[in-house]
Amino acid sequence: MKLSRHTPVEHPLALQFRRAVESLTAAQAPDSARQYRGIARNFPIYLGSDHPAVGSLNQLRRDPHILGWFTHLRSQTPPLAPSVYISRLQHLRCIPEELAWTAQLPDLAHLIRREDIPRAPQRLPRALTAQQDQLIQQELLRRNDLPANVFLLLRHTGMRIGECADLSCDCLHNVGPDRWAIHVPLGKLKTERMVPVDSFVCDLVQRLRFFRSFDPLPPDGRLLARPNGKHALIRQLRPYLHEVSVAAGIPTRIVPHQLRHTYASEMVRSGVTLPALMKLLGHTSPEMTMRYV
Repeated sequence: MKLSRHTPVEHPLALQFRRAVESLTAAQAPDSARQYRGIARNFPIYLGSDHPAVGSLNQLRRDPHILGWFTHLRSQTPPLAPSVYISRLQHLRCIPEELAWTAQLPDLAHLIRREDIPRAPQRLPRALTAQQDQLIQQELLRRNDLPANVFLLLRHTGMRIGECADLSCDCLHNVGPDRWAIHVPLGKLKTERMVPVDSFVCDLVQRLRFFRSFDPLPPDGRLLARPNGKHALIRQLRPYLHEVSVAAGIPTRIVPHQLRHTYASEMVRSGVTLPALMKLLGHTSPEMTMRYV
């Protein structure tokens, strides 16, 4: 039976894992804390199911407990994406390391080794083809509702969908005569930036302000209303792009991040240099930006 994430885990190690996570995530972003909490629940559940004799930290061993966890992750159906598998190993590795100090059991720090964590696969850029880009934009313009304007804004600014969800109502700034820029708040890499925009993007922001003014949720300073939180808003938006691509006659599945790649490719074709593109995308290294062009 799959437990709800709100159901307490009945395992002798659950409390110690939870306290270790509280210490690890005291200064971390909510998304990181949520992933640590998930591992702090899932690993004791795995131990209780596959190794019920383990009831204390000094009983934990690399083989069979940790290596068995690796096998457990790889055997899931459907298989975990490589990035998810790597993330879970990285997060679990930190918890025994924290417990090694707090419980004075140094051997715990060596249960998961650096070489156990595979390198993340290099993903190829996923920019839309010129035809796909044209069809999707035409369909978004035809619909002209709130989600359509959100995705047009993503396409013409290169923002991540989470950054767009965090935009403020006054995100548009006049930076000179007939020159505008949109302020993208702190995002995935803890960077914020100003992205130059044209009159079309200014109109998009104005339309989103218009939609926000009719939302029953009281004003909170954000451009997009999110009555159930940021992540619920993102989950509501994602399927919309799939509907648009189907309506546009595109058989392949299109995801929001492809709009960011398409923006980057368009900037390169327009003559934008790699350092400038890096700033537009909010990257912290040229290597990250090179994957987009």
